[in-house]
Amino acid sequence: MVIDLHTHSSVSDGTDTPTELVTKASAAGLSAVALTDHDTTAGWAEAAEALPRGLSLVRGAELSCTSPNGRGGTATVHLLAYLFDPTAPAIVAEQSRLRAERRARLYKMAKRMAEDGYPVDPDALMASLPADSPAGRPHLAMALVQAGVVATVDEAFGVFLNSRGRFHVSRRDTPVHTAIQMIADAGGVTVLAHAFAHHRGPTVTADVIKELAAAGLTGLEVDHPDHDPSIREELGELAVDLRLIRTGSSDYHGTNKTIRIGQDSTSPEAFDELVSRTSGVPLLHG
Repeated sequence: MVIDLHTHSSVSDGTDTPTELVTKASAAGLSAVALTDHDTTAGWAEAAEALPRGLSLVRGAELSCTSPNGRGGTATVHLLAYLFDPTAPAIVAEQSRLRAERRARLYKMAKRMAEDGYPVDPDALMASLPADSPAGRPHLAMALVQAGVVATVDEAFGVFLNSRGRFHVSRRDTPVHTAIQMIADAGGVTVLAHAFAHHRGPTVTADVIKELAAAGLTGLEVDHPDHDPSIREELGELAVDLRLIRTGSSDYHGTNKTIRIGQDSTSPEAFDELVSRTSGVPLLHG
């Protein structure tokens, strides 16, 4: 069984539609896949409708959160939230806030680049995105690729869109403790994504993960393309010590990244344990 619990569709910053994503997951031999678009559940219905026979769908989202970093400051962390009730009032309100603020942020960044002479049309960029899309920097990165400014999305982030650049606009993410409780109240579970992917930016310490486990975190994404063997060993030991469920995932984004769907996966035993702790929405079977 190949179980991939972290993928993105074109509803957020992937290149496959939800239909294409579940179709590819099935063709790649996966038995279960989680759709975890950034801060939105807008792709759930399409993925469910297109679910191929023999594939199970975990409906989820990747939540952008702010957390103490364990060194006296803060860091951005991502929570993978699974099988929660998307109609819970707290979730509806927070996702609406995030979408609105992200759209405003993206427009400001695009406008700054246009004013600096780069071939970016802020109004056209925003008009190309669905109203319920969690607009973000990857959309601006893809626009820069299409305009020939950079060759890849990674290059766009490295040169123009990182937090140290002059085009950066800050954002207000969900406090991580609020997010953990919000998802638990909606019958879901949370897994800390790519916790020690140091090249992505500042990370949290093991002590912070210990504190999050005490606050209700369910699992830890250990096996991820951005974790080398030594990091996987370190996080695996931490998961055992804290009794967190160990997961593995590709973080698939379609052609935006070179990662293939199912590249890293979760064990059937861990998957069953994760699902058994949920009561928000059911696991769907094709």
